[in-house]
Amino acid sequence: MGSEGLLFTSESVTCGHPDKLCDAISDAIVDACLKVDPNARVAVETLVKTVDGTGHIVLAGEVQLDGDVPDYESIARKTAGLIGYTDHNIGLNATSHSLCEVQQFITTQAPDIAKGVDRDGAGDQGLMFGYACTETEYFDDLKDRYFPLAAALSQRLTRRLKNVRELPSGAEGHLSWVRPDGKSQVTVEYDESGKPSRVHTVIIAIQHDNRLKDRFGGDEVEELNFVESQITKHVIEHALPSSLLDENTKIIVNGTGRFADPGGPQTDAGLTGRKVIVDTYGGMGRHGGGAFSGKDPSKVDRSGAYAARWAAKHVVAAGLAERCEIQLAYVIGVAEPVSIRIDTFGTSTISESEISRRVKQTFDFTPQAIINSLDLLKPIYSPTASGGHFGRTPGVDGLFPWELLKQDILSALIEN
Repeated sequence: MGSEGLLFTSESVTCGHPDKLCDAISDAIVDACLKVDPNARVAVETLVKTVDGTGHIVLAGEVQLDGDVPDYESIARKTAGLIGYTDHNIGLNATSHSLCEVQQFITTQAPDIAKGVDRDGAGDQGLMFGYACTETEYFDDLKDRYFPLAAALSQRLTRRLKNVRELPSGAEGHLSWVRPDGKSQVTVEYDESGKPSRVHTVIIAIQHDNRLKDRFGGDEVEELNFVESQITKHVIEHALPSSLLDENTKIIVNGTGRFADPGGPQTDAGLTGRKVIVDTYGGMGRHGGGAFSGKDPSKVDRSGAYAARWAAKHVVAAGLAERCEIQLAYVIGVAEPVSIRIDTFGTSTISESEISRRVKQTFDFTPQAIINSLDLLKPIYSPTASGGHFGRTPGVDGLFPWELLKQDILSALIEN
């Protein structure tokens, strides 16, 4: 590595990436079911692929609710359309019944699974991780996130790629030629003390209008130069703190030269739950393996992971450690976790055993208590489908409640 410091890389994908499109549809179904019945049980997977001139959306899973069943097909079409898939030429026209078919394979929840949840136990066995660190706290734009820096920055880039498509026509930063499908990747360099010092490399892959080259007489080199300059100005320099960028930061946009229409499901099949590292900590914190999207909060794959993040964030924000990872493990039908493990990677100000004691005394990790503490029976899941589930700003409408720091909890951890 020569004179370079330690490097760490994370990636993110846009809301129009085929896998994220599937996550969005699955979470839109979760929200629709929770609006009908806050205690609805939902586990829905989505598959998308365009082939032989026709788009295909496949919905499969289990739903159990008390009330009118939502129109799953309409939800799928509307969600994909809002993301931007309304043109077959770019990869999918979900709003057209002639150009896109929707198949449904949704049944009710198995009785034996329902039994375990009905008595407030976990909806399945499994293990979940929550992680927090101080990396974002060195930068004013990222304060209070307590999140790995490379993951935070890559997520900001993909959220910005969405924004430049949705800005009003003529507004500064509006890029009409940008399509829904894309990716980002950020490499952060650390100094000798382990503190993030600069952005080493930024990679953006963004689908664009196939006719863009016509602005340059068909010259694809000029087209790429234009794409790179506009993405650098309106996405990279807008989303990343200027203090982290310097003349040596490597910027690579559309490394193959072109990423023109068609893209999305035309070129790559999508599936719910295939971007779990993108959804969590960018590879810096571990992940239990269970996907989040498409699942109601009775599934500890989702609610347990949210609770573990919430607790880990409070440990770090309370100043008890610079890094904290919490593992929870459950067995189906049993409320109390089988195990709780806390690791501070040698950064704690007190013993890990004492932190563990304080966490266990402060947080109730039973599924029903998690649901109650975080108010998880609301239809708040669609915004989590892209841009990351963690390191986000908690919203006034109850969005991302597991990111909300509470003073009474911080005080309990400090004074306990």
